[in-house]
Amino acid sequence: MPVSSHYRAAPRFLELGDGFADPVQPARFPQHRLRFRNQRWAERIGLGELDEAEWERHFARFEPLPENVSEPLALRYHGHQFRNYNPNIGDGRGFLFAQLEDPVDGRLLDLATKGSGRTPWSRDGDGKLTLKGGVREVLATEMLEALGVYTSKSYSLFETGENLHRNDEPSPTRSSVLVRLGHSHVRFGTFQRYLALGDRERIERLLDYSVRHYAPEAAAEADVPAAFLRIVLERSAALCASWMVAGFVHGVLNTDNMNVNGESFDYGPWRFLPTHDPRFTAAYFDHAGLYAFGRQPQGVLWNLARLGDTLAELTDPSELERVLGAFPEHFLRHHREKLAARLGLVAPDDHVAMELQSVCRAFLEESQVGHDRFFFDWFGGAASEARAAASPEAERYGGPGFTALRRAMDACAPIDAMRLAQPYFEGAGPVTLLIDEVEPLWDAIAERDDWSLFEQKIAAIRAMGEATGLASAVRAR
Repeated sequence: MPVSSHYRAAPRFLELGDGFADPVQPARFPQHRLRFRNQRWAERIGLGELDEAEWERHFARFEPLPENVSEPLALRYHGHQFRNYNPNIGDGRGFLFAQLEDPVDGRLLDLATKGSGRTPWSRDGDGKLTLKGGVREVLATEMLEALGVYTSKSYSLFETGENLHRNDEPSPTRSSVLVRLGHSHVRFGTFQRYLALGDRERIERLLDYSVRHYAPEAAAEADVPAAFLRIVLERSAALCASWMVAGFVHGVLNTDNMNVNGESFDYGPWRFLPTHDPRFTAAYFDHAGLYAFGRQPQGVLWNLARLGDTLAELTDPSELERVLGAFPEHFLRHHREKLAARLGLVAPDDHVAMELQSVCRAFLEESQVGHDRFFFDWFGGAASEARAAASPEAERYGGPGFTALRRAMDACAPIDAMRLAQPYFEGAGPVTLLIDEVEPLWDAIAERDDWSLFEQKIAAIRAMGEATGLASAVRAR
């Protein structure tokens, strides 16, 4: 196998010992048709030189990578799903395939699957992923990366030649297997499992592993569990703030869908906002709006409190409560930073940053201007006045609410004036990924096996991310 010198096998999960995963065998598929290959991330981790046959062997047949995990591991965890505790979950259609050390920053990376077959945690499911589900996850991760959200990466997608039956898709429907690249699959629900089992020793072991590989700065603190929670809370607040600025609704903010690195992952019924609406929901089954757009900060904090429940076995619960109480402050600070970045602006001080945050949110909700359109029209602030004046939404840029917003933007400087000369900003409008755009992409694939619209959308999304600089900021993490 022609791996480059950048490839660094690091099967660290094995350090945890028994009780955290189950060895499994991948499904054997009748077909392997490569539909997406993330070459830029493959090159970063030293796997960019794999030829087509080798890529298929490792990411469709799941032959082990050199000196890596010798057999796939279905990870064990529990979780609160829509606030109801579920002890019967775990990796039901995926597994940890390999771990590597990122040659750029030295951090631990996981290669894990979705749709790779049954495991002990599949319950009544077939362990498979529909092709539409795989396409949607690729689109979500590419768009979020381009918008500056710290997200897992869709690394590989193969169509696998089976007919699947699902209640929420026209069936039979085509099948796929996805490989995602992320910095961790230690979920809040991983900790919860051992609290539910009364297994303090494994909570301690999991905390030690997580601190060593994901939060080493906590090791120097007198109260390691509280320090760890503080780090995870800070990261989670930053993630949630980036979702809000991106106009993204995750849809299923369960404790098993949040990890200790503050990295967004596992995309099911996600949506992007058409306009700023705190009540906008992504999941058709979220009838109460528990995970609506405007309730995501509340949901993230609730989940952090459940992680705190597990750590209370190891330290003073009152200290953990103090840590949790700092979430609003961290969230608002990160929200200000990410809002300014999406507008391509730098605020001169905290007062201006807070004013920009307040009046921008009020204007977006009151005006109902297109969420992505607003950030396209006003990227760079005052320097983009001509672009905004030519926008189809130009008539909305008026009145007292916008006057206050314009005053706040005028008090900021462009983060990089050269970016305004990018061809992207000379186009007719923003690259968006609303549900009304996703369906035609899928229809072309389902009806004509036409992947051109999908490929064009990926190219446009990447061009947007490079033009704004937001994607580069994520890749630097």
